[in-house]
Amino acid sequence: MPVTTLFISDLHLCGARPAITELFLDFLRHRARSADSLYILGDLFEYWIGDEAVEHKEFRPIVRGLRGLSDSGTPVFVMHGNRDFLIGRGFETATGARLLPDPVRIDLHGTPTLLMHGDTLCIDDLEYMNFRSQVRSQSWQREFLGKSVKERHQIVHNYREISRNSTAAKKPEIMDVNHGAVDDIMRESRVYRLIHGHTHRPKEHVFNLDGQPARRMVLGDWYEQGSVLSVHARGWVLENFDRIESGQAQHLR
Repeated sequence: MPVTTLFISDLHLCGARPAITELFLDFLRHRARSADSLYILGDLFEYWIGDEAVEHKEFRPIVRGLRGLSDSGTPVFVMHGNRDFLIGRGFETATGARLLPDPVRIDLHGTPTLLMHGDTLCIDDLEYMNFRSQVRSQSWQREFLGKSVKERHQIVHNYREISRNSTAAKKPEIMDVNHGAVDDIMRESRVYRLIHGHTHRPKEHVFNLDGQPARRMVLGDWYEQGSVLSVHARGWVLENFDRIESGQAQHLR
């Protein structure tokens, strides 16, 4: 069996979608145990009000599942998404996972590869980029985390309603990546392979970067089913599954 690294993103786990949470927990108990490592590239959760959430009833099984995987010897790496950017050291301690910067360059089975959540590539969505700049500031986060849990839940609820209404009014192309931004970050990072999520448009993109063949893999979301990218020295496979035992694989060359 080749050594395999797994990548997932955009699970948006929450109490309102228990079937997807159970699918993820099954994934952690079975498929992920045979991997050399698991990378979660953002939006593991639908929302995260701060690390007090590790004790919330809807998140405790997820925290325990991640701890079980990391304790079994499979390293777990987690990147912030646009929904769960307040994940912090308390989450790391509770799960055994390690937080990654966004972006981060890794050596993936001998190939330099850039990992991102992907939202910073959507520079044509000016409204979102302005909002992102606001909520990622230390002053905003300090003020938000200083509020009561009840107040934070209400703020998140309000933001989610605003986001749903705003997204419905935007053209789809505005919410996708800007290809110039992709070229720029890959060139700056000196890579010809990029893996990211965020856009919920799973696909491998093959293109030319400065006269060299380049590849960008977009991970799938977990709204209707599971989605995982398996990478080994010979290539990668993006697959969707309803159950681990009966997944249908889409082979991407």
